[in-house]
Amino acid sequence: SSKFKLYFCKNSFRMKYAIVLSVVFLMACGQGKKYHDEGKSVTPKSDLVADILDYQKKQNESFRDPDSSPLPDKYRKDFEGLDFFEPDTNYIVKAHFVRTPDAEPFLMPTTTDRQTQEVVYGIAHFNLNGEEHQLEVYQSLGLMDDEEYEEYLFLPFLDNTNGEETYGGGRYIDLTIPEGDTLIIDFNKAYNPYCVYNKKYSCPLVPRQNYLRTKVRAGVKNFNKD
Repeated sequence: SSKFKLYFCKNSFRMKYAIVLSVVFLMACGQGKKYHDEGKSVTPKSDLVADILDYQKKQNESFRDPDSSPLPDKYRKDFEGLDFFEPDTNYIVKAHFVRTPDAEPFLMPTTTDRQTQEVVYGIAHFNLNGEEHQLEVYQSLGLMDDEEYEEYLFLPFLDNTNGEETYGGGRYIDLTIPEGDTLIIDFNKAYNPYCVYNKKYSCPLVPRQNYLRTKVRAGVKNFNKD
């Protein structure tokens, strides 16, 4: 059988899940959108907005770089920037994080016949759009032996924008294990699975229990290949 190698693209200690046929990619390169023309800057209204805009700028740079971009050459050569919702600090939530130390590991299906071994590390409880929600947060058992990524948590989710404004299969957020029982989730940093951009990737399917019955109008939108 083919040997699988891990490739990591670091970006502020973040990582993405993506598996390339016989090569496993766990990357930290997200996506972004241009909010200004070349040479024209935008003055952020707050440090939080500045952080979101900086994140998006770095993701665009990553998508332009042939060494880190998931885009095929035919899309990357004309790439200007990914389409994001405007930064909205209402989508930065402070969640009560309940750890689940007795959770049993399971195999998470992907868009191919590959599976990833995960465990529910904890449940995030939070208020969004005036309603209470909860999401399972996962830890990849394949990374637990790598001290560089031992603090990494994976949050995939579905919401009511899927199939319209955003990718129908849901989006991902990368997190770090918090010290206490508070977990900050910034939905402005929600990104698409890499299989959205290139069919050579195989990406974990979002568990149905992580469906948010609300519209999350933050983060990256669907990718238009036209």
